[in-house]
Amino acid sequence: MCGVAGAFQQQDGKQIVSVMTDRLAHRGPDTHGVVEHVTPSVAVVLGHRRLSIIDPSAGADQPFARGGLTLSYNGELYNFRELRSELESSGARFTTGSDTEVVLEAWRRWGAACLERFRGMFALAVYDEDAGSLTLARDGLGIKPLYVLPRGDGVVFASELKALARALGEELRVDPAAMVASALYYWVPPGHCGLAGVHQLPAGTWRTYRSDGTTVGGTFWDPVAVAAEASAGDGSARPGLATVIEESVTAHLVADVPVATFLSGGLDSSIITALAHRQDPGIAAYTIAFRAVDQRLEAMPDDAYYARRLAAHLGIRLHEIELQPDVVEMLPRMAEVLDEPVGDPAAINTLLLCEAARAAGVKVLLSGMGADELFGGYRKHLACLIARRYRNTPRPLRHAVRRTAGALPVAIGGRGLRTVRWGQRFCSFAELGEEEAFRRSYTLYDAGELGALLDPSLTATIDDLLAEHAATYDDHPAAFDGPDQHVNRMCLADARLFMQGLNLTYTDRASMAASTEVRVPFVDRDVFAAAFALGGRDKIRGRTQKAALKDVGRRWLPAEIVDRPKASFGAPLRAWVTHDLREQLDDVLVGGELVASGFLNAGSVQQLLTDQRTNRRDTSKQLWQLLSLEHWYRSIRSTGVSA
Repeated sequence: MCGVAGAFQQQDGKQIVSVMTDRLAHRGPDTHGVVEHVTPSVAVVLGHRRLSIIDPSAGADQPFARGGLTLSYNGELYNFRELRSELESSGARFTTGSDTEVVLEAWRRWGAACLERFRGMFALAVYDEDAGSLTLARDGLGIKPLYVLPRGDGVVFASELKALARALGEELRVDPAAMVASALYYWVPPGHCGLAGVHQLPAGTWRTYRSDGTTVGGTFWDPVAVAAEASAGDGSARPGLATVIEESVTAHLVADVPVATFLSGGLDSSIITALAHRQDPGIAAYTIAFRAVDQRLEAMPDDAYYARRLAAHLGIRLHEIELQPDVVEMLPRMAEVLDEPVGDPAAINTLLLCEAARAAGVKVLLSGMGADELFGGYRKHLACLIARRYRNTPRPLRHAVRRTAGALPVAIGGRGLRTVRWGQRFCSFAELGEEEAFRRSYTLYDAGELGALLDPSLTATIDDLLAEHAATYDDHPAAFDGPDQHVNRMCLADARLFMQGLNLTYTDRASMAASTEVRVPFVDRDVFAAAFALGGRDKIRGRTQKAALKDVGRRWLPAEIVDRPKASFGAPLRAWVTHDLREQLDDVLVGGELVASGFLNAGSVQQLLTDQRTNRRDTSKQLWQLLSLEHWYRSIRSTGVSA
C-alpha cells in the first residue's frame, strides 16, 4: 500500500510532485522515489511513497520502470501470482516477487484490458514512453483514492487531496457544493470533491492523457452491469456464497509482512477473523472498548464482550484497546487526516486501532467492512421495509406515533434512551416515498431543514444533490424492479454511494495516516456478484437481516455470535458532544468561520445545540458533522486555498 503522485505536461512538474510526495509520506514511510521523463513534446513526473507489503526488497521500489513503461501504483493485486504464471507462459520475464511488476507486465501485454483481470484494490499511473501518454486507473469498487486536477495542457494527480492543496493551494478554492453535500450526508458522495476543479477518477474507469492534449477513457467495471448479470439465471453454475467468501479471505491474506484482523465481535468481522484463522492459526485480532459512562449515555452494546468470546472460541490473541481519546485534540487532527469534510466519529476508532497495530509491528489488517451494504445489514434497510408497511396504517395512528415520539426525551439521568432516538428517527422518514425515505433514513436533514441551516443562495445546490441521489437510486437493473427487490435497490445504492463515499474513504485515510493497510474481503468483485445474485428476501428474512450471510456464517461461528443483535462500528458520540466538546461547540462552531461567513445560519446551529442539551432531540451527529466541517474548512484554508 502506497501513495502516488504525478504531473503530466507541467513545466513545474518536478517541483509539484516533490512537494506532493513529501506530503504523502505517511502512506509510504519505507521508501520513496521520483522519476522524470522529458522530451521535446512530453513532460511527465511520477512520484511514489512505498509501504512495503509484498516483496519488500529494493528491486520492487517505485516508480517501477522497464522497457518504455513507468508505473506508480497504490494497492494490492490479490491474484498477481495467477497472472504472473499466465504472463510467463507468453514470454514475460520477472526479476522481483512483487505484484507491482505483474501490473506493469500485464499492462504491456494487454493494455487497459488488463484492468478487468485484476482482483484487488488499486489506483495507478502508467507512462508509455513510445506513445507519449499517461494513463490513470482506479479499482472498480473505489477502494483506493485518486484525485485529479486538469491544469493547463495536462493534469496533476495524487492519492490524497491534501497533497494537491499543499502543492497548489493558492490556485485552488473550496467547492461549496461539496460542503453542502457534507452537511447533508456527513460525507462527500462520489462525483463531488472538496476543492473546485478537482475530481476523483471514477471507480472502475481509466483515462489516457496524450501529448497533443486529447484524452480517451473507458469503464472496465460497472456495478449496475455486474449486478444485472449476477441477478440473471438460476445461479446453478455459480460457486456458493460460502465458497466465494472463503476464497476472498484467502486471497486477501497474501503478504510478506504480519497480518491481523479487526474484530468487533459482530458477524462480519467474526467471519473474516474465523476464516483468516483457518489459513493462519497464529493470526492476531484487535478490538476496541469504551468507558462505561460513555456507553451508558450512548446506550451502546458491549461489543468487546463478543470479541472476547470469539477470540477464546478460536484460541487467538486479542489485543483490546480502550478508547479514551482527547476528542478536543483529535477533531482538528481528524479533519486533516480525512482529507475531505467527513463527519463520522468511527474514523477515530480506525485510526487509533491502526496506530496500536502498527506499534506492535503489524502493517496489514483485515476488516469486515462492506458486508452491511451488500447483504442488507444496516438498521435503515429493515426500517425502510417496515416503513413501507407502516404507510398503510391509518393516518390518525401515524400522527399519534409521531407526536408521542417527538414529545419524549432522548436521555434521562445520564442514560440514553435508544428506543426513543430510533422512534424519532423512524418518524422522520416513515411516511415518505421509497427513494426519499431511503435517503432520509441515513442523511442528516430533509430539504427544508438543510435550507434553513445554510445560506439561502445554496438552495439550488441542495436541489441538485437530492436529484443526484434519486438518479443513482433509480439506476438499477430491471431485475431489481418490484417490491420483493426493495432490499437490493437499497444495497446497490449503498454500494455506489455510502460504501465508497464514507466507509472506504475514512478507512483508507485513517489507516494510511497510521502507515497501515486495511483490506476489505467483502468489498471484492466476486463477493459483490454473489451478493447481487441473491434475492431481497435472502438478505432480509422477516426481521432477520443479512440472513444469507448468517446462514453461511453458522459453518464457522458459534450461534451467540451469529444471532447477536446488530451493533454499528460507532463511538460514544452523545457523551463526547455532551461533555468533552461542550466548550468547542460554543467557541469553534457557533463562533466559527462558517457561521461568520454566512454559510451556516447561526440561529439554526444554536437550535441544534439547544435540542441536544435539553434532551429534546438527539442532534449529536449533526453537531459533530458541523464541527468537523468547520475544522476541515480551517485546515484546507491554511494551505492557501481560497474560499
